[in-house]
Amino acid sequence: MTNDSESHDFESQGATDLGDEAEDAVAVPRSRIPELLHAAVESVGGVERPGQVRMAEAVADAVDHAEHLLVQAGTGTGKSLAYLVPALAHGDRVVVATATLALQRQLVERDLPRTVEALHPVLRRRPLFAMLKGRSNYLCLHRANEGTPSDEGEGLFDPVDALGGPAGKLGQEVLRLRDWADETETGDRDDMSPGVSDKAWAQLSVTSKECLGATRCAYGQECFAEKARERAKLADVVVTNHAMLAIDAIEGAPVLPEHGLLIVDEAHELVNRVTGAATAELTVGAVNRAVKRAARLANEKAVDLLQAAAENYHGLMETAQPGRVEELPEYLAYAVTAIRDAARQVITSLGETRDKGLSDEDAVRKQAMASAETVHETAERLLENSEYDVIWIERSDRYGLGTASLRVAPLSVSGLLREGLYKERSVVLTSATLKLGGDFDGVAGSLGLPKETRLPDQRTPGDNPEPGFGEDAVPYWRGIDVGSPFKYPKQGILYVAKHLADPGRDPERPDMLDELEELIGAAGGRTLGLFSSMRGAQAAAEAMRERLDHRILLQGEDTLGELIREFASDATTCLFGTLSLWQGVDVPGSACQLVVMDRIPFPRPDDPLMSARQKDVEQHGGNGFMAVAATHAALLMAQGAGRLVRAADDRGVVAVLDPRVETKRYGGFFRSSMPEFWYTTDRNQVRRSLAAIDASAAPVRPVAKRG
Repeated sequence: MTNDSESHDFESQGATDLGDEAEDAVAVPRSRIPELLHAAVESVGGVERPGQVRMAEAVADAVDHAEHLLVQAGTGTGKSLAYLVPALAHGDRVVVATATLALQRQLVERDLPRTVEALHPVLRRRPLFAMLKGRSNYLCLHRANEGTPSDEGEGLFDPVDALGGPAGKLGQEVLRLRDWADETETGDRDDMSPGVSDKAWAQLSVTSKECLGATRCAYGQECFAEKARERAKLADVVVTNHAMLAIDAIEGAPVLPEHGLLIVDEAHELVNRVTGAATAELTVGAVNRAVKRAARLANEKAVDLLQAAAENYHGLMETAQPGRVEELPEYLAYAVTAIRDAARQVITSLGETRDKGLSDEDAVRKQAMASAETVHETAERLLENSEYDVIWIERSDRYGLGTASLRVAPLSVSGLLREGLYKERSVVLTSATLKLGGDFDGVAGSLGLPKETRLPDQRTPGDNPEPGFGEDAVPYWRGIDVGSPFKYPKQGILYVAKHLADPGRDPERPDMLDELEELIGAAGGRTLGLFSSMRGAQAAAEAMRERLDHRILLQGEDTLGELIREFASDATTCLFGTLSLWQGVDVPGSACQLVVMDRIPFPRPDDPLMSARQKDVEQHGGNGFMAVAATHAALLMAQGAGRLVRAADDRGVVAVLDPRVETKRYGGFFRSSMPEFWYTTDRNQVRRSLAAIDASAAPVRPVAKRG
């Protein structure tokens, strides 16, 4: 997986293929938005929906009145066209940020081309569009042709020989990448099929810090990333991802082109993506890598100091206990200080060798400098121990058995977003799940929009006394729910198994497994099992494989894409998994008629960041449990419940096997956060309903192994 948070360049698609008009864009009056939307919907063969029209008009209003907008648009609304049409009519450059590659491709390959053509008669121009990606998503021609800087201090080397020769799997992948470099027009990793491993891709790609730069690189004129960047400068609509948006919002150096409208799709994911982009980690491996990369060019004394600091840090972290660190202990602060100071000396030394004009070693130097700078910046941030950061020790097998690392993340990203997103342009944030507990305020607050600046849902004259943008502008916002075209009360049932025992920390729940067996049997398979932990998913899969003849697919036993394809192709199959399945499955039709959640997916009690955020809310007089733990869980449950009804003729049951959703005071918050399914705790009614749905879909089904 490439890391967009490391790089700042982007890819353009369609910028030279769609139209040759060069006249300045002129905004289309808001009164014509319904007409434009109708043309766009017809162009994609869709059906116009009232919620779609309302959303398109609300987006246009937000732009006209210099406001911000939160839009909850349920599955099936057609929200992509609902924001693209007013965005294209706006006349200024628009940035659309999404959380997933799938939606980015849908926008660039399907929705935008068709919408541009449909609106051309009215707009009298064909807006150009681009896909913005990080530099590490592109194959680097310098590395493909000249080789890769070695971590062993030997300069440039042939990656095939160094990685076990052409007979090894990694060597074969690198050879295939080299051949592909001569064929591809884009150099975009996502255009390569079949793909290659992350390790192979890393051999022939660079981060922005490692890049030599177009003027210094011998391949600057042919560079895939640079060509894409130049084409994208022409774009009227730039499609990017949340990671790149996070860089633009929090780093202070703009990486997005200037734009008058920002649309954030899948906005329920934005806080997590920004948190991830703002999180840093000091690992033993990263420090050792900096040592090896600097060994050839940096001053020997500086390298030795960093090596000694790395060894000391490694010894301390071998016995470090995981958990939050309120303040670095003196011995650990000393070790991190030594790393910071030594990294600073390495950086200085590398800069001095650059001044000597060793141009043939530029690639080695850039890679070494990038590693040393990352180590230095992370160590510096850890030592600052800001009240706005959370520091913790995390033990992971990623870097070797028994190895721990220091991590640092922002206590909250709402302030970062408030400062970085809303001062220069209107922002539209949309998702199928933005209202939790029936209200926008919780999610809006996490996104940097305080409830004090919320305007009424319905516009009235004078309700925005100080419109506009700028350093001191008030971030006025509205929240609207345009609903869904689906008839949730008639298409789905929300069932809470009230009779079960409350779940504890132990995933072994015999009564829950019995309930799961009966539900799957009544449904004839067709079950998506969403579990709060991998241990729980594995235990349930093992039990159901023993008890039922239905095929049980388990996350981790194949690629996620292949598992979903198999699940969708066989109506009697079940798919069990954890967090990525709660949000990443789109299987309309009879293959998914039962969605089961084993328990409320509260964050782990020992999660350092979540517990710190909860404590901070409580210290400021709020309800930390509801603001953090319950909100986190409700968002996941709303997304999970949304897996059931994906089309107008879908029917089924969402079964929550956690009685607390019914018996605890906070249960109503979770129920009101999910789609408005018909609600029951009657287990017999649910079994009859599942059996009826199953009978109408497929009369014959496997029989349980035990009677």
